[in-house]
Amino acid sequence: MLPTRLHPFRPRLLDSLKGYDRQLLLADLGAGLTVGVVALPLAMAFAIASGVKPEQGLFTAIVAGLLIAGLGGSSVQIGGPAGAFIVIVYGILERYGLTNLLISTAMAGVLLFLMGLFKLGVLVRYVPVAIVIGFTNGIAVLIGLSQVKDFFGLVTPKLPGDFFAQIRLLAQHAHTLNPYALAIAAGSLAIVVLWPKSYTMPVHAQGTAPRLRRLVAHVPGTIVALVLATLAVTVFGLPVETIGSRFGGIPHALPQLTLPDFDWETAKQLLIPTVTIALLGAIESLLCARVADTLIEAPRHDPNQELMAQGLANIVSPLFGGLPATGTIARTVTNVRAGARTPVAGIVHAITILLVVLVAAPLATNVPLAALAGILAFVAWNMGEWREFVRLKKFSLQYRTILLGTFLLTVVFDLTVAVEVGLVLACAFFIHRMSTLFGVHALPREDLPEGVQAFELSGPLFFGAVGKVEALPAKVDPATRALVLDMHRLFSMDTSGLDALQELHRTLRRRGVALVLANVNEQPLSLMRRSGFAALLGEDQIVPTVAAAFDGIDRGEGAAAPP
Repeated sequence: MLPTRLHPFRPRLLDSLKGYDRQLLLADLGAGLTVGVVALPLAMAFAIASGVKPEQGLFTAIVAGLLIAGLGGSSVQIGGPAGAFIVIVYGILERYGLTNLLISTAMAGVLLFLMGLFKLGVLVRYVPVAIVIGFTNGIAVLIGLSQVKDFFGLVTPKLPGDFFAQIRLLAQHAHTLNPYALAIAAGSLAIVVLWPKSYTMPVHAQGTAPRLRRLVAHVPGTIVALVLATLAVTVFGLPVETIGSRFGGIPHALPQLTLPDFDWETAKQLLIPTVTIALLGAIESLLCARVADTLIEAPRHDPNQELMAQGLANIVSPLFGGLPATGTIARTVTNVRAGARTPVAGIVHAITILLVVLVAAPLATNVPLAALAGILAFVAWNMGEWREFVRLKKFSLQYRTILLGTFLLTVVFDLTVAVEVGLVLACAFFIHRMSTLFGVHALPREDLPEGVQAFELSGPLFFGAVGKVEALPAKVDPATRALVLDMHRLFSMDTSGLDALQELHRTLRRRGVALVLANVNEQPLSLMRRSGFAALLGEDQIVPTVAAAFDGIDRGEGAAAPP
């Protein structure tokens, strides 16, 4: 019955609370506060880079972060707005508008929930790693390009979505460079890169200096850069663009729950954006959960529960004006390294951001956009797996083609086209590789009875390999009275392979040549019988061994009887 096939809805939080004690609570509180502070500037930066207001990134981190942690299938995953969505959201906004972005996000949430409910989480793992690396590096390049304007303080119209048009527009306005913005962006980037990381600090080193360094390292470099840049702009009145000058500040309250205007005719046109958001969200969240599994000693994540939680988060987030959300690797790793052990840390992270918005939102008015651009430049660099380009020469031509093709298509066109073409290329190469595993080999003539030819079939006989069977009639001599196919190494056959055998039988029959099949394995034999080919060929033409086929041919009886 269908209900038994559905995945039960059971968040990991329920299991994590069993035996929950004060020690775990303190560890999760510390980790949640840390990752909440780290997520704060990133949420604003991702929203601004996506073409929306900074508070929409904060609302996404609060609402989606709370739901993903509380309802997900991972113990430590942190959800929220992600850098991978920047290019997607920007493109949807430019083409369809904000309302349709919210509708598309909610529809993607429904799709994600259904994927988890029907246990399709495992399918995401079938996306080849070359495609994932290709589009991840492509998105990183596009994120970096999108930050050039604010990094250099350029005065330009709104950037277009097209890669080459962006480069052309930025080049045309290069003369508007703001040295103050460049200094702030470069300084922020330097601080984030060089600021000591808590997880690299020596634990056992004694003395005042090591303890001080460990204490300082627990303050995220992104927050240090943001605070120093904001102080510089406030104290010295630097002429740079800020959150206040562009967006008018950040409201210090969550927006009211509102339903976007839904139009079914418009929604039908949002199929591609919806599938793109759902696909990227599923891939990113499950990749992130797999990374988290390697970092902690806890039960492995439940991919289907994770997808259901991601779906609910993306359904609810747009109701508060939020963006698409998914699991985020950088914040999840920070969460783990800060000591998180259960989903409570993710819940604390969302509450931390909420409290900051309620209490300190007015302080964000003077945050320079150049500082956020410097932070995002670091995010884009860390997001890409650039060493894979150097290692390409070690891999096959197929791997290189898929990775580079997906990368270039992501940069020049968009993620949807890149993944579609990448999957087609991966399937084509896979079919080619599988076809090379199938072989047709002639048995030595000196071992055969007179007038008999024999070939051994090995590997999988499927639609990509039928050409080798179709070429067999040309190899049959005019004096041949029987053709024996040894199939003991033919372990699999599909309907296209069966059709090729049927066509071979018809061709040989017209030429007065008997077809004998020997050593047929269970799967091919079952298909032959179910399709009726075994009856058409004659059950006595299917023999257990090659020797039995030769004996029948010598006697001129049974399997050897000519047609």
